[in-house]
Amino acid sequence: MSYRCFGRILFSFMLLGTSCLSGSAFAETLQLGDRRELFVDKHQIESMNGVELRMHEPRDGGVALKFDAPWEGSAAAYVTVFKDGDKVKLYYRGWPIVGDDNKAFIESACYAESTDGGLTFTRPKLGLVESNGSKENNILMAPKAHNFAPFKDTRPGVPADEQYKAVMSTIEREKRNPSLDAFTSPDGIHWKRLGDQPILTKEPYRYGFDSQNLAFWDENRKRYVCYYRVFVGDIRSIAIATSDDFRTWSGPTLIDLGDGAIEQFYTNATTTYFRAPQYYFAFPKRFMKERKLIQDKPGISDGVFLSSRDGVKFDRTFGEAFIRPGRDQFNWGDRGQMVAWGIVQTAPDEMSIYYSQNYHFPNHHLRRGVLRLDGIASAHAGGKPGELVTKPFTFTGKQLTLNYATSAAGSVQIEIQNADGSTIPGFTLSDAPETYGDKIDAAYAWKNGTDVASLAGKPVRLRFVLKDADVYAYRFAD
Repeated sequence: MSYRCFGRILFSFMLLGTSCLSGSAFAETLQLGDRRELFVDKHQIESMNGVELRMHEPRDGGVALKFDAPWEGSAAAYVTVFKDGDKVKLYYRGWPIVGDDNKAFIESACYAESTDGGLTFTRPKLGLVESNGSKENNILMAPKAHNFAPFKDTRPGVPADEQYKAVMSTIEREKRNPSLDAFTSPDGIHWKRLGDQPILTKEPYRYGFDSQNLAFWDENRKRYVCYYRVFVGDIRSIAIATSDDFRTWSGPTLIDLGDGAIEQFYTNATTTYFRAPQYYFAFPKRFMKERKLIQDKPGISDGVFLSSRDGVKFDRTFGEAFIRPGRDQFNWGDRGQMVAWGIVQTAPDEMSIYYSQNYHFPNHHLRRGVLRLDGIASAHAGGKPGELVTKPFTFTGKQLTLNYATSAAGSVQIEIQNADGSTIPGFTLSDAPETYGDKIDAAYAWKNGTDVASLAGKPVRLRFVLKDADVYAYRFAD
């Protein structure tokens, strides 16, 4: 049985036995409510003519942190980043490789923070772990802290001493017998292991966990979820387990990637999107195992993008890379372009992701990639007008808001139709002025204004007519 076939069978069983999917997920008419809809997949698109879905590469926001402290080194990796109050917190592995005989014993879990909204990060002196004769460093724990991955627990009613949680693998490298342990903390700095037994073991898969395994409270499922590294044969893959209490876990289940080409996913960086949490975004590091350019050790990597509406079945809508190695020759070594877990809003109109570069080279660093809000992908039309029509849906709210950008000559027009495609007086294309500009959340106005409350609760479609324009998202809001 092939890996893809096995994944599809597991997914079919999960549909029968899990509650992580809402009842409307496969309904004929989507109950959109006031949720924001993005153009990262074709799930809610009926037809496109002269319009395509286009993924957008993040622009370079500069170096966020250089891994140049003595306890960090060229193999620092597995970064986690999230906003917490007035700070952005960042966790990562320090690993100054100095030789095969002792490299497994000097890995440390490190902490940095940003007070400028996630643009740059500094290392606080924590005074917890001695390194090179001093505790004036940002080390949380060592040694053998291979892939410590924390999160802020947003579950309602979480105990004060468990406000922060983490997972980290315990790897017996000689026996190749890994497991995953849980940790808790009241402040994100002082950590203790939760219980004396691992929460997950390698069964039923071959060796795994030796990458960035991550967990978080999933408000959609009302459960904790863990996305972690497994091997299926010799393919690096992603599995899921879930838990009600972070102590006892069910699973695993392989994520379902449909019938696409098999790819090696070294990490996964899966998270819900903060402006539309019904979406799961993943940024795997795609590992081209047999390729090499500048090192004897094979393996070239780039970053790719996946999306999901249930956290199990992921769409590979865009087959191309999300982050390429680029012109820097040292990004063409093994294990580069590793995207951190977490998306941070770093300005009123932008968000940032973070990814490591120059892995195994002296200039190893964490770089910030910048996107407009909702701007991973868009519905795009070129110089000739094109049309996109959605599938039927119902909504709540009084206004249709858009995230869009046009050229000086470009435009966006929107017609609201009945579910059968017939026009609605006052909301036809002839009632829809050509809108142009560049806005993140702007109410669309027909000739009679922006009020669409009379259509709330009724099955409708949207017909977009675009020219030299991108629409990133739409939402019906009050």
